Amino acid sequence: MVILADRQDITRVGLQYILTDMFPGIELHYSEDKASLIERLKQTHFRPSNEAIVILDYTQFDFINDAELSNLASRFPDSQWILFSEELSVDFARRMITTCSQFSVLLKESPMNEIRDCIRYAVNDRRYICQRMTEQLFAPQPQVDIDLGTLTKTEKEILRDIALGLTTSDIAEKRCASFHTINTHRKNIYRKLSVNNVHEATRYALRAGIVDEAEYYI
Repeated sequence: MVILADRQDITRVGLQYILTDMFPGIELHYSEDKASLIERLKQTHFRPSNEAIVILDYTQFDFINDAELSNLASRFPDSQWILFSEELSVDFARRMITTCSQFSVLLKESPMNEIRDCIRYAVNDRRYICQRMTEQLFAPQPQVDIDLGTLTKTEKEILRDIALGLTTSDIAEKRCASFHTINTHRKNIYRKLSVNNVHEATRYALRAGIVDEAEYYI
């Protein structure tokens, strides 16, 4: 069984095409949030074979942090996970692959041969790291602390809005900007702060004083 945990319709359709071409008759399921993903995984325990492959865009899902994701994988030891996102921080990828052998890393810009190879590896309970992430993992890492000084004034304002729970659409409307513009700012913020999702960005904003805890919990 393969669970496609991705909110983008175009990605799900593309993966469905690839998977059914490689493995005709394969059983596919979809999950759009963490709760439905967990329910799908629970269902594997009531099947003759409880193996599952999860193709997950971590940046779209509401996991608190990578430890929560690792704990979920450990609850289902027969599952294989392909972390399939547009961009993942190197620190995050390193933590995932060093703490749990169930995780593969595949960036969405990867060529078709790498996507197919990664799926084959997962089917055979083997880990796969795409070429671009492998290069990043082995590249010398600058020994500097990333701080809010790397963010522009606009990015700091958008980070604050993200931490206060505004969606990309909300921020675009508030700033009279396009969804694409705000989404680009969000990606740049995540890249500069080495975070992967809204929860990690929010924790960074709280630690940096962009928002205070009293304001956050209102």
